Amino acid sequence: MREGVAEIALVDEEDDILFSFEVPPEAAGARLDRFLAERPELIAAHLSRTRLKALIEDGRLTIGAAAARDASRRLAAGDSVTLAVPPPEPAEPQPENIPLNVVFEDAHLLVVDKPAGLVVHPAHGHETGTLVNALLAHCGASLSGIGGVKKPGIVHRIDKDTSGLLVVAKTDAAHKGLSRLFEDHGRKLHLVREYLAFVWGAPERRHGVIEAPIGRHSTQREKMAVVPEERGREAVTHWELVETFGPASLVACQLETGRTHQIRVHMAHIGHPLIGDAAYGAGFKTKTALLAPAARAAVETLGRQALHAASLGFTHPVTREELMFESELPEDLTALQKALEAS
Repeated sequence: MREGVAEIALVDEEDDILFSFEVPPEAAGARLDRFLAERPELIAAHLSRTRLKALIEDGRLTIGAAAARDASRRLAAGDSVTLAVPPPEPAEPQPENIPLNVVFEDAHLLVVDKPAGLVVHPAHGHETGTLVNALLAHCGASLSGIGGVKKPGIVHRIDKDTSGLLVVAKTDAAHKGLSRLFEDHGRKLHLVREYLAFVWGAPERRHGVIEAPIGRHSTQREKMAVVPEERGREAVTHWELVETFGPASLVACQLETGRTHQIRVHMAHIGHPLIGDAAYGAGFKTKTALLAPAARAAVETLGRQALHAASLGFTHPVTREELMFESELPEDLTALQKALEAS
């Protein structure tokens, strides 16, 4: 091996990719992480200095026969440096044995009652352990491909920490029909999407409509907000007061549009943010002091926004059958409701 030139061993896809270097005299005394960051082979492999440091600290580098975990270590001329880089994560979601609560299924589609905490499809920070991974294991190759590699069969989403019903397409014909339904939002075609939300305070009226455009928050880019019409998209939420519990209440919300975080943003906009909503209701945490101890404990242990997709009804896009599904409140929200009623 010529001095300073890497030997690259490409092994089976299941194994690491090995980069081996001999430190030339002119690099003697260099920091390990800087030496690696300047290697053309590692630059070509898109390995940043931060990534290299993480690999070193993970014990994936040896000098001679010994592991070296100190990125600031100084090298000596003639040192033999070997870096083991794991293969990249699969570009496509892989099937995972994650339990699913399937409430309806035929050859064209299925309806799932999603638990809180389950992300719908892979995204940055959630590449595995999603509903899509579970669906791939459950349905095999029968999911519709229209949603793309990362979102096979996905027609609509509910937030990770929202529980309840959503429909998934198994065939392209079903996907196209369901997409038309959700784009129409029940205005001309039959679609019912009702959510139950536990909110702070109680609206003065029994029911109402919130019409307020939603767009990306101007400074907190991970959040949505009510924005001027020219900056947002039309968003319409119908709500009805179901029950009051002193400083809190239960509200039923029907969506006329389907914007990201729509119910959470709209209810916060009218002064009644969802209980447990860290993003849009953080300023209402002090309200818990108004609750009885049991209700306060139920709120503090909830760990998510108190929102549940309780009803889903639509015309089957292929058979034309009218379908309607109901989902009972999950255990954590049932406990919250009972504690609020008793307070």
